[in-house]
Formats: sequence, structure tokens, C-alpha cells
Amino acid sequence: MSTSITINVNGRDIEARKGEMIIKALERDGIHVPTLCYMKDLAPTGACRMCVVEIEGQRTLAPSCAFPVAEGMVIQTHSPRVKMARKTIIELLLADHPDDCLYCERSGQCQLQTLAIEYDVRQRRVMGSKSHCGMDFSSPSLVRDPDKCILCGKCVRICEEVQHVSAIDFTKRGSESLISTTFDQGLNISSCINCGQCITVCPTGALREKRSIREVAEALNDPEMTVVVQHAPAVSVALGEEFGMKQGTDVVGVMHTAFRRLGFDNVFSTSFTADLTIMEEATELVQRVTGGGALPMFTSCSPGWVKFVEQYHPDFLKNISTCKSPQQMMGAVIKTYFAEKNKIDPAKIFSVSVMPCTAKKFEITRPGMGRDGVRDVDAVLTTRELAKMIRAAGLDLSKLEPTPADTPFGNRSTAGKLFGASGGVMEAALRTGYFLITGNELEDLKFEAVRGLDGIKEAKIPITDDLTIGVAVASSLANAQTLIEQIRNGRDDLHFIEVMTCPGGCVNGGGQPFYQDEDAVRNRMGALYKIDMEGDIRCSHQNPAIQELYAEYLGEPCGHKSHEILHTHYTKRETTI
Repeated sequence: MSTSITINVNGRDIEARKGEMIIKALERDGIHVPTLCYMKDLAPTGACRMCVVEIEGQRTLAPSCAFPVAEGMVIQTHSPRVKMARKTIIELLLADHPDDCLYCERSGQCQLQTLAIEYDVRQRRVMGSKSHCGMDFSSPSLVRDPDKCILCGKCVRICEEVQHVSAIDFTKRGSESLISTTFDQGLNISSCINCGQCITVCPTGALREKRSIREVAEALNDPEMTVVVQHAPAVSVALGEEFGMKQGTDVVGVMHTAFRRLGFDNVFSTSFTADLTIMEEATELVQRVTGGGALPMFTSCSPGWVKFVEQYHPDFLKNISTCKSPQQMMGAVIKTYFAEKNKIDPAKIFSVSVMPCTAKKFEITRPGMGRDGVRDVDAVLTTRELAKMIRAAGLDLSKLEPTPADTPFGNRSTAGKLFGASGGVMEAALRTGYFLITGNELEDLKFEAVRGLDGIKEAKIPITDDLTIGVAVASSLANAQTLIEQIRNGRDDLHFIEVMTCPGGCVNGGGQPFYQDEDAVRNRMGALYKIDMEGDIRCSHQNPAIQELYAEYLGEPCGHKSHEILHTHYTKRETTI
């Protein structure tokens, strides 16, 4: 029985699927209706009413995101009545919105601002008193400005339904409604895991990352400081979007040049310490599998995930790898090996990382992420913040000549670059884990089963005649929680689980360019896989610079010195409000 029906939209027949919402049929046919609250793949709320359409025979306008299609339905998406309704909604929202667009973080990228322009809202027709709630600067990663909130609810939904954190919710009622934490306390004492996914869905400037540009600029202007920078694998395949380049364009070479033009003394690739992470993590996994350690072992690269376990599942802390994240490993080797080799006082090194992730700003403040009162990493910039610094310096990426990163921490395998995609850590670890157990190289390095945007991906990997490893990849914390509950209920066929806090992995991190639709995420992910396919060194253990670091300084993976510098511990956190 066919599920296709025909509806008439703006005088033209189009095909729809029985039971779907109107907006789905419109999107598929290339018809755009504005919306401020709609979230693909989540149940509709119809909260903003911007997507209203006029349906023949209906007295009231219908929200297309929450109204199902019906055979023979006749719809107008941009009739005079519809456009007037949308314009009125915009005017009502602006009546309680700050008039500080010139100073707003999202100016030029604000959906409310864009709609005001599109619907020709050029004067204030609706007057009223404005909300004054005060800003929340308490978080190490995020800033909340409730005065700019339009109550679309997208931040609440992604925090609760996608991440299962529920750090924020609607509070109070009527005209006093606002989105806040429990008891309206600061984000720093809420259950927030700092992932920044709320920032990516916020249509206005109500949420943003806590800026670190000023402190980085001050360090760059201090002649007594050696200022070094590292960049995460996902940054180079997203930064170009900030400058109008095609999604997924890899700008790594010109980005290195931009770093040097900005004044950084050394430019390193976090993909190098992704390789280092694999050496430690794969060795740790092999030790657990062969020596009876806590299984399954979970990855520890994603700081939002680690805090999630500390808060909600402390009984699984023993299952998390003790490895620091690649960001923290880079910071550690810079302020130990690099500092010793170059005879620099670690306290005179200002270490900056550029990350796709707002939770990395939180991670650098964790206890154990440094030594002798000196942090491993001093400041974290998001991809967006780096773009601001490049623009402020008058640099045009399209006109810069590419340059390589500095050695030895600029040499990476392509496995290290895969860390930016969901499944990438798993794939890199399997390549090296297989070698550590068997002494042989894999013939086929591609693990298709752990690639892609599915929320949970699983595979059984034969290693030897007597050993098959069960692996799983979780993308978003809701999916990670699903696996945790399965294990808690007796599932025992998994040995290794990769968890990425953000859906799709770091390519979709909270610090990446705004408006991260699925195409952007796929294109960034595809760019990383292309880099891997074209690479000369595709396994972490084959990286000569990694081998040299162990030979000269660290000794052996999971040895005494590497454990002291590259590993950490986690602690149960008291229930937060």
C-alpha cells in the first residue's frame, strides 16, 4: 500500500508522505519556511509559530512543523496573511529584545536579525518594558545572556533530549518565563558538562563561549613569553567556512601561516598527540584485555563525557581510560620535553589550543592537568574565536601561502587526524591495537562499521584465532547512556567503547562555525577521511616522531614516565543542582 499522497503548495502539486509534518514535505521540495524552534529529528513543539502556513478550509494558521499532511491539502506558505503573522511575531520578539546588535556576538549570524531584515521590520511598532535578568559568567566555558533569549526552547531540548544532562529548563510562568538553571544558580554549579551544543542551536546571542582572545593577545604581546599554539584535527576542515570557503575545505597549511602572522612562536598539531593518545590508550586496552582489567574500556578524549560520568555514572569511572586527552597531552609534552630541550622555563611558556569544543575550556582547569602550579594548557580558543583573530589582523586566508607545522609536534599520522570524526578514535586505536597484539600490520585499515553519523555503531573485530574484540561508538551522551544501561543490565560482549559528547564528533563541536547542518558535518567528516586515504603514514605507531619521543624521553607506552606525564584520574562529583 502506497504511503505517498499529493498536496498542493503555492499552486503546485507536490508529493508528501502520509503522516509526516507539512514542513518535511516542504523541505524535501525545496520550499523554505522560517522557523526559530524547529529541530530536525526531534518531536515538534510549535513554540515559535514562525513556520505557520495557510491551509484552505482552516480558519487559523497552522504551524507547519506540527501539522500533518492530508490528501488534497491546499497550502499557501507565503500568503499576505502568513507574512503579516510572521512579521508580527518578529515585532513582538524584538519588543523584549536588547538593542545592542552592534555589540552582540551573533550580529550578522543571528536568525532573529536575519528574519527582521527578511520581513522588513524597520521600526519599532510594539513598545514594552524589557527584561533585565543579568548575565551569567560563572561557567569556565559558556556565557548566558537571558535578556537575549526568545524562549524557543532549543537549548533546553538539546541539553535534555540529545545530551541527557538537563542543566537548564523553563522556569516561572507567563510573561516572567525564562530559561535558567535550577534555583537560577550559575552554570558553574549546575549539571552543565560544558559541551556548548546549546550555543550551536541558539538562534540569538543568548548563549556563547567564554572568550579567551584578550588573554591570548596579551601573551602574544609579552616579549618574555614563548607563545605556542596547537590545533585540533577538526579545526582545519571547518575554519574555511568562516571565510566563505566550501564546507569541508582543509585549510591546514594557510592556517599555520596565519598563526605565525598572528605572532605565535611555535605551531603544533594536536593530531600528533592524538597519535600519542593512541599509543597509550591502545596499550592500556591490550593490558586490560589480556590482564583482566575493567572492561569495557571507554575513551577519555571528550571532557564533556568524562564530567558526565563523574556526575551521573561514577560506578563506571574505573572503565574510563586514564589517558589525558590529546589537548592535555600536547600541553604536557610542551611544558616538559619541549621546555627541557629548548631550555625554557615552563612558567614562561604560554600554551594555547584551538579547539572545536567549548568543554576544552573547562578541561584545562581540571586538577591534575599540570605540575608545580603550571597548567598544561593556558588558554583555549574555539574555531570561531580563531576566525575573529584572523579577521581582526586583516589576514585573507585565500591569499596566504601554506606552511607546515613545527617539528617534532607537527608530525602526525592520518590516524591522528581521524580523531575529529565520530568513530575516528576507535578506528585509530584498532589499527594500532591490532599491531600491538599480533605484531603484524592490518591489510585493510578502513573500519566502515564505525564510520558515519549513526548514534550507536558496533562491530566485532577478529584479532587472533582466540580473540575477537567487541567495539562500539556512541555519538552524543544520550546514546552513551543507552550503552551504559545495557552494560549495567548485564551486557558483556563489548571490550572498547568510544564516546563523543557532540553528535557526529568534534567536527560538530560547540566551538565550530554556526549553523552546523547535517551536510556541513558530513562534509567536514568526509574531508578527514579523504586526508586519511591520501596519507603516507596511516597508523599512530608508524609515526617516526612518536617513536623518537618514546626513545628520547617517555620510555615506553604506559611506562612510569609516560604515566606520570600523560595520564590522569577522575573523581566522583557530588550531585549538582
